[in-house]
Amino acid sequence: MELAIIVAVVVVALVFDYTNGFHDAANAIATSVSTRALTPRVALAMAAVMNFVGAFLGQEVASTVSETINPGAGTHGLVIVMSGLLGAITWNIITWYYGLPSSSSHALIGGLVGAAVAAGATANWDVVVSKVVIPMFLSPVVAFGLGFLVMLGIMWAFRRANPGRAQRGFRIAQTVSAAAMALGHGLQDAQKTMGVIFLALLTGDYVSPGDDLPLWVIFSAAAAISLGTYSGGWRIMRTLGRRIIHLDPARGFAAESVAASVLYTTAYAFEAPISTTHTITSAVMGVGATKRLSAVRWGVARSILIAWVLTFPMAGLAAAACYWLSHLFIEVLP
Repeated sequence: MELAIIVAVVVVALVFDYTNGFHDAANAIATSVSTRALTPRVALAMAAVMNFVGAFLGQEVASTVSETINPGAGTHGLVIVMSGLLGAITWNIITWYYGLPSSSSHALIGGLVGAAVAAGATANWDVVVSKVVIPMFLSPVVAFGLGFLVMLGIMWAFRRANPGRAQRGFRIAQTVSAAAMALGHGLQDAQKTMGVIFLALLTGDYVSPGDDLPLWVIFSAAAAISLGTYSGGWRIMRTLGRRIIHLDPARGFAAESVAASVLYTTAYAFEAPISTTHTITSAVMGVGATKRLSAVRWGVARSILIAWVLTFPMAGLAAAACYWLSHLFIEVLP
């Protein structure tokens, strides 16, 4: 029974990884597509490849995710992990349907914590607060501020340049910045799925706490998020690329460069599973605000902010409901 549940958890984790890919595909490429620096299909293919490569660049975030809860051993612990994943998938699908760029990262952590609380298991609140909640609030502020400052620097540096020639140059530069953003997405988000699979293997006593991630875990998570990315996320792409603000190539380059820098820094320096969605959206708002504050469509931004705030508790509630159902059918009814 335990082996069957572990296999099921791995499958559900990879499904989550796939939904993460199509849900967050827009994060890496929306700005490049909206400025016509890249065609949608080329952008998606590039993002899928860079997602795959990024997944192999570290294990720090995966380690943090695996430490967020202590589900306990045996079948009950595995049911908790599976319920957390199901709750995150449920919230991902809801926000994707309505075109809201919510955070798959916080849906996952919220789902794990919600399932653990519903089951009476231990949630490691010090890890959740220091490496999830605090970065959840700080990373958008930092991305907004850096986006604003970097764009001001670009405007000053190119103040005497020919506008048409400069924008053509930034359109080419966006190919690099979009690739960097997609690499950061793979580095951050594929590792989160790896962390959950490792947590399931740890719960089933197939690995020890100090072990490295098995290669098959890294490869399967990388493949799942890449396939999800290539399937596309057109609804959310429209929100990021056009509904928040109409971007030009210079602002697109600035937003992607800032977001990629924040993703790399938090992954390597702080081992924090931050949201790629929060980061790029805030950077887009920051560079957009250099036109004038009214250029940013704050009504759309408010809707996105509401989705951000609701993600953690709603994914937790969905995971709690999944736990009660899974616990009933797997551990009680038989």
